[in-house]
Formats: sequence, C-alpha cells, structure tokens
Amino acid sequence: MGLSRSSQPRKQRKSRFNAPLHVRRKFLTAPLSRELRRQYGIKRLPIRTGDTVLVVRGDFKGTRGKVVKVDLRKARIHVEGVTRNNSRGETIYYPIHPSKVMIVELDTSDKRRMEKIEKAKAGQ
Repeated sequence: MGLSRSSQPRKQRKSRFNAPLHVRRKFLTAPLSRELRRQYGIKRLPIRTGDTVLVVRGDFKGTRGKVVKVDLRKARIHVEGVTRNNSRGETIYYPIHPSKVMIVELDTSDKRRMEKIEKAKAGQ
C-alpha cells in the first residue's frame, strides 16, 4: 500500500500524510454492495467520479448519490445531495471519508477499469 514498514504510529502517519498522489488513490477505497460483490467477485474498489454511493455513517446516513469530486490531497469525496450552507449562504458539498460510504453502482465507462475488475475477478 505504500506505507512504511515500521509499526510505529508516528511513522505510519507520516508516510500516509507524505504519500504521493498515485499512492493516495488506493487510500480512497470503499466496499462494494452485496449485489456488486456477487456480480464482480471482489469486495472493494477505489472510488471514482461517476460512481453511485450510499452513505452508511454520519449525519448524511442513508443518502444515495453520484460522486461529483474525489479529493486525493484531503482523502475525501463529494457526493450529490450531501451539502451544507457556508457562512455566505452558498450551498457547498460536504466532504466525506470513503470508508463511510458503500459503492452501489459502478461507472463502467472506463475500459481499463473494467479490465482490472475482470482480472481481479479471475485471480480469485
């Protein structure tokens, strides 16, 4: 996963915070729904813009929506329907950690992603 081999929490945290973006993409992994698990034969995938997710924890629990933005630097995602008003009264997306959502529908437009999923399915 790109983290240090040390078991010291401070070194684990440091390597996580200093990880390059191509490694951080792996941190944004979320579990698949039961139906998708059965269909694709894998348990989890990195979230992408266009996937439909269900929020399973927090104030927005039960909300289902499309992923609008994936923020690698902050390790958060923005989902349609998960919004709040800022001090100026503007509606902004509320950032959610990917471990608090479940993927219920995949964006299948990317051929490479689907090839990877099929390859992972064949490996199990």
